[in-house]
Amino acid sequence: MQNFAQQPHTASYYAATVNDTTTHAPLAGTVDADVCVIGAGLTGISAALNLAERGHSVVVLEASKVGWAASGRNGGQLIGGFACDIDTFAQFMPDTDVKRIWEMGLETLDLVKSRIEKHDIDCALVPGYLTAANTERDADSLKRWRDDVAKRFGYTRLAFVEADDLGDYVQSERYRGGLYDPDSGHLHPLNYTLGLARAATDAGVRIFENSCVTQLRDTPNGHVVETSGGNVRARFVVLACNAYLGALAPALSRKIMPVGTYVIATEPLGEARAHALMPARAAVCDSRFVLDYFRPAPDTRLVWGGKVSYSTLPPRNLGEAMRRDMLKTFPQLADVKVDYAWGGFVDITMNRAPHFGRVKPTVYFAQGFSGHGVNVTALAGRLIAEAIDGQASRFDLFGKIRHRDFPGGAALRTPALVLAMSWYRMLDMLGYH
Repeated sequence: MQNFAQQPHTASYYAATVNDTTTHAPLAGTVDADVCVIGAGLTGISAALNLAERGHSVVVLEASKVGWAASGRNGGQLIGGFACDIDTFAQFMPDTDVKRIWEMGLETLDLVKSRIEKHDIDCALVPGYLTAANTERDADSLKRWRDDVAKRFGYTRLAFVEADDLGDYVQSERYRGGLYDPDSGHLHPLNYTLGLARAATDAGVRIFENSCVTQLRDTPNGHVVETSGGNVRARFVVLACNAYLGALAPALSRKIMPVGTYVIATEPLGEARAHALMPARAAVCDSRFVLDYFRPAPDTRLVWGGKVSYSTLPPRNLGEAMRRDMLKTFPQLADVKVDYAWGGFVDITMNRAPHFGRVKPTVYFAQGFSGHGVNVTALAGRLIAEAIDGQASRFDLFGKIRHRDFPGGAALRTPALVLAMSWYRMLDMLGYH
């Protein structure tokens, strides 16, 4: 696991508007727990909270700070379901199991909302999410998706918005229609993560920051998780490191690829201008493979994300590069300044399906959220807790999905993916996906 000790949260809009500055001391000495969770992002904190609620003693080790990585830097979009198409699951399981997966994809939203309500987490949750079609071809595809899920799963909550009515959601000439989901939405991800951590500590979870794990050892009685400052002895271990897993579990690291994604926040637009730009206050993403995504913030800023980097190298002059992309959708913001620009890494799998499983019978992992981490991490935490409690049927359903290593090994997999993404960017330019 990579060591990022003593590093503050990245200088983002989220860090500037954080409402919880709680710190947790580093691990010192030896402690015992039923479960040791490695990583204090949304995956690890969700697992810890669920386990504590079931009566387990839990220790969380974090190399830096709670929510330091993608959990506290992402675009804040709360999107039901998974990053892959539902038919990805159908390759590996019967229709009855696919339906269970679909239902769990909806459950992810209920889990996040119920946590926010139960623990009074102040994270600016706003309902509504629109997938905007860049082309007529994409608009037709969104209509087919709406009809397909209604037929297969009886899900009729999605509404297609014709191009003439898009102004109710986004004031841009760029799109040809959109699919509106009233159950998804957006939030302040760092405040959500920190709120979950507060709930976890209230439930008895012990969190240690600046405690990078250097080794995981098996013993006759369980596991010893070592850091430079001490050890945790535990019966179970949960690996929740995602893009920062490093050498802690090399076989898992080969199944995911860290991908750079970037976000800006404009200066405040003012109530009238912000309302005119996005009247419904819904989050928006477009329909391209290499997509843009954006949403209004409570203080009338526009939070804009995109400019994905598969080389892990950020764009030059990040703020200005992102601003140019924003102006392609909103040329009316040409006079607006960018106040914040930042980036981070998310982990993707080859097929974009989440990767849950066990390294050993008592070592669990969840990774590969592929851009849907705000919601799917909530499900991962619940399923891991169920499995540790001996109710593993839902967790093991995800084990049916076969995940391939990224080709090229450690040296060549990034260049190989850069080439592949160049192809997809070209298809986006030509209107094909």
